[in-house]
Amino acid sequence: MTKFYKLLFFSMLISSTMISISSYSWMGMWIGLEINVMSIIPMLVNQKNKASSESAIKYFFSQVIASTAIMISIIMLMWQSSLSSKLIKELPALIMNSSFLLKMGMTPFHFWFPEVLEGLSWWNSTIMLTWQKIAPMVLFMYNVEFSMFLMIVIVMSMFISGFMAINQISLRKILVYSSINHMGWMLSSMLISSTIWIMYFIVYSITTINITSILSFTNTFFMSQMVLIWNFNPMIKLFFSVNFMSLAGMPPLIGFLPKWLIIQMLTESKLYLIAVIMVIMTMIMVYVYLMVIMSSMIYFTSPPTWNLPNQMKFKKLFSMMNFFMIVKMILVTLIFNVI
Repeated sequence: MTKFYKLLFFSMLISSTMISISSYSWMGMWIGLEINVMSIIPMLVNQKNKASSESAIKYFFSQVIASTAIMISIIMLMWQSSLSSKLIKELPALIMNSSFLLKMGMTPFHFWFPEVLEGLSWWNSTIMLTWQKIAPMVLFMYNVEFSMFLMIVIVMSMFISGFMAINQISLRKILVYSSINHMGWMLSSMLISSTIWIMYFIVYSITTINITSILSFTNTFFMSQMVLIWNFNPMIKLFFSVNFMSLAGMPPLIGFLPKWLIIQMLTESKLYLIAVIMVIMTMIMVYVYLMVIMSSMIYFTSPPTWNLPNQMKFKKLFSMMNFFMIVKMILVTLIFNVI
């Protein structure tokens, strides 16, 4: 019964996102977003975890505020033909874009994002970090144009995510600020090409799924637990470190490719200032990634002494990791050929 209950709401979650991004009207888009919120709330609540109920309530209120602002902007758009002031005509688009930023947990409307993920399981956190970004980001892309507002949002996301992630001991909060940093790169890619945005999102999503899968299988939530739980298995450290370096955009790994393309396209579009700021601010986030990697790599690793259940569990984990890496390489290769 529990599996059917989760399957029902998960199918509603997927279909609501499809409704939002494929709708021909703003009202259909708004309906899809509302179904999306109503379908994920029951998935977030876990009777064994009391903090999940608090996270679900915080998420609900933040999404209600964003949905209300979207509805107000839709009503203002209906009156747009009767307005004469240019400033008033641009106000509905500003409100709508701000609402999309609030829904995806983007700076400067990220106040709810770390608090919500701190009370969720890793699988629910994975949904929040990946799938729940699709609808608001695609709708934002429909409405986006280069402006001072967008440039301020991108720079603030780079700055705040880097400095807020320093000295964090919670791995969930580190991934939250990492998500905000990557969303800044994704917003800049929307100015250039939707294909590059798709490739960046695919690479980011699969890498994040790999990381959260390791953390979920090992039941790790804080950096202090990494030494105690991973000390008996060097392969866990290797997979985790490689994926974290890919998330940081280290040159030999696949995570470097979309960032390289974005920097190249920004320079070709003569947007030198924003490209330089993004690279400099991302270095702060790379420092945080290296701190996490070093905390798991520099400690002594004893020989693996697996019992049969643990051995079978980690064999499944490695098989899943290899599958995701193959899928990521195939998808990125196909998209790169399209470009």
